Amino acid sequence: MCFLVALPGLAGVAYTQEAPAPAPAPQQPAAAPLQEATKNLAAPCIQPAPMVGIEDYDGPLKKVVGTLARPLERKSVHPPNYKPGVKLCTLRFADKFALFVQDSLDPVVFLGTAFDAGIDQAENTDPSYGQGAEGYGRRYGAEFAGQASSRFFKDFAYPWIFSEDPRYYRPARGGSGRRLLHAVEHAVIAHRDDGTRMFNFSEWLGTASSVVLSNTYRPDNERGFGPAAQQVGSSILQDIGFDVLREFWPEISRKFKLPFRGQGPPTSAGSEDATH
Repeated sequence: MCFLVALPGLAGVAYTQEAPAPAPAPQQPAAAPLQEATKNLAAPCIQPAPMVGIEDYDGPLKKVVGTLARPLERKSVHPPNYKPGVKLCTLRFADKFALFVQDSLDPVVFLGTAFDAGIDQAENTDPSYGQGAEGYGRRYGAEFAGQASSRFFKDFAYPWIFSEDPRYYRPARGGSGRRLLHAVEHAVIAHRDDGTRMFNFSEWLGTASSVVLSNTYRPDNERGFGPAAQQVGSSILQDIGFDVLREFWPEISRKFKLPFRGQGPPTSAGSEDATH
């Protein structure tokens, strides 16, 4: 009787001993050693060289020249040709607006506006403004409004709409003829915010917009396509002249022993874009 009771237990033990051992768990491959985190392969942008301060000009006469040169230097940047794949830092929305404000409130603008208004007064341009102090004041206001609206459209509004860089990229290298051609073609070819080339929308649309707008506060302007096209062409030729001066300003500065923007290499910046 006891033998019958113990028989099931013995059978269980025997089955347990004869059961095949479970297959060993597959071994996980050895983990590869941790490697250093890959750095951002995007090349950092380069800040353009800082503006030359008035205190850097030696002597009163050179300070006057430096003051007159600031509008030229403010929109001139030297691309980092010595570092392939590196681009200039982008101008953000606020940077383009700041460029417009700085260009519009530069002391040279007020001096130039006063001179142009005096010429208009002497030639009796816009005769409806009259003569005397009142007439001069109206001409001064019209000249200032025309320059400010032109800078608003060409430095801020259209560069923002078309993601265009309103600055002049000065190569400052190569032959004089090649550099002259580069300065002239800037009226047609500009740079996007990413550094690639594009049509210079801001030059043509900005000039045309300011000319059309001037008809609202210059009652003596000739209306029609012909007079407007003549004003647009004259303004663009003037801008080409300033770009040529921007291109060769380093040579002019060296000739007269003046400091200029970009004498040294530009300073490095982080990967975040920034304005000059």
